Amino acid sequence: QVQLVESGGGLVQAGGSLRLSCAASGRTFTTYSMGWFRQAPGKEREFVAGISPSGVATSYADSVKGRFTISRDNAKNTLYLQMNSLKPEDTALYYCAARTGFVVKITNPDYWGQGTQVTVSS
Repeated sequence: QVQLVESGGGLVQAGGSLRLSCAASGRTFTTYSMGWFRQAPGKEREFVAGISPSGVATSYADSVKGRFTISRDNAKNTLYLQMNSLKPEDTALYYCAARTGFVVKITNPDYWGQGTQVTVSS
C-alpha cells in the first residue's frame, strides 16, 4: 500500500513555470514506476509523464515534450514534475500515480493521489 500526496499547484501566467511534488508514504517507493496524469474540465484523464523505479527511463505525452520534466528522489520518496513554458491548455487537475514494476508509460496505476490544481492564465 502506498499513499500519495501532491503539492505545488497554483495559478500562473502563460509562459511561466511550476514544480509539482508528490510525497509517497511507505518503504517500497523504489518498487514503483511513477507517473503524472491530468484531467481538464469536460475531458478524460490523460497520461502526462512517467518514470521508472530507478529514474533511468522516462516517457512523456507529445503535448508536454520539451516543456515538462519528470524526476524522482528515491531517498526522499518524492516525485516531481517541472513544468516550463506553461500554456492555458495545460490547465487541469494534476494527479500523481504509482504502478508496481517497470511500466514507464503507465496506463493503469495501482494508486492515485488526490490531485493538485494547475491553472494557466492567458
